[in-house]
Amino acid sequence: MRERLLAAEQVVGFVWREGALHVLDQRRLPGEQVWHACHSVSAVVEMLAGGAVQGASAMAICSAYALVLGARQRADEGGDWHAGLQADVQRLSGAGLNVLDGQRLLQQMHDRLTRARPGAEPLQVLEDEAYGIHQRDREASLVMAQLGVELIRGFQGNSQNLLSIGCAGAMSSGGFGTALAVIRGAQLEGLLERCYMGESRPLLQGARRAAWELREEGIAVVLSADAALAHLMKERGITWAIVGAERIAANGDVLALIGTYQLAVAAMHHGVRLMVVAPSGVIDLQAESGEESFHELGHAPLAYPQSDQVAGVDEVEPRFDVTPADLVDFLVTEKGVIERPDAAKIAQLMSRRRLH
Repeated sequence: MRERLLAAEQVVGFVWREGALHVLDQRRLPGEQVWHACHSVSAVVEMLAGGAVQGASAMAICSAYALVLGARQRADEGGDWHAGLQADVQRLSGAGLNVLDGQRLLQQMHDRLTRARPGAEPLQVLEDEAYGIHQRDREASLVMAQLGVELIRGFQGNSQNLLSIGCAGAMSSGGFGTALAVIRGAQLEGLLERCYMGESRPLLQGARRAAWELREEGIAVVLSADAALAHLMKERGITWAIVGAERIAANGDVLALIGTYQLAVAAMHHGVRLMVVAPSGVIDLQAESGEESFHELGHAPLAYPQSDQVAGVDEVEPRFDVTPADLVDFLVTEKGVIERPDAAKIAQLMSRRRLH
């Protein structure tokens, strides 16, 4: 299936080409496809802060390329590019890069420089590491797609109706995505009858981005209000609800897009299996539980024009919610699959090497 996914790839959120990062402006979708060429850290910061790049994985990879751009600019100006990496990570974190992802990214760059062969050009080493981070994310997505499709096939074996919210797809990652990668794989394997997608308030990620992405891939998608998803489970024979995650606690609690918790509750009531698809990098073993650790649930602007705002309110909160682990049927990562995740199973998973 890996080769078929690669051959069918249509949507990407950014590309590194000729020494510059080219970003698809997700704010302009679905009406138009506008690309921005970023030649500096400042340009990437602007893309992240303005919402042109969305999704934790996409932000981390774009930030890796931004560090290359910043190092090159400092080197050209005769500055200390090595010391500048920390300052650039701080700027990117201020623009939306997850702080933990920023720390991990900085460590990866330093480690790669330390391991570089004698005589290697340091700036080329940085670029190679950024490219490697990008490709490892893509490979992880392909592994997760395969594992998720195997679960779907094993449950019923024929064409099924799947449901998702948010935009855990190619534009939110280095390619293919998490939840939407599984849905793409199900389509290629003849296991998808129809995909039902929630609008995903308040930013309308499902309506503006995910539905467009799936249509671009030739996948039959029906858009529904988030409040209608429980009704769809009751009436449309949904077999799986497939979602992504922002963070996962050591006990398996899931921080995800607002609406995931109520989706999980409805899924349990209607006998719909909940599959959380996320790279192992979002698992935070320092967070014992989501309810105790995931306090910052965020806020976001309403995705309406000024004329449609209600009572002058222009922001809503929370942006995320916490789904308890006991509502999750399967957690799919690039390291493997956990059924009914708990602390012991997640600790064992994190001790494994990647499957790819």
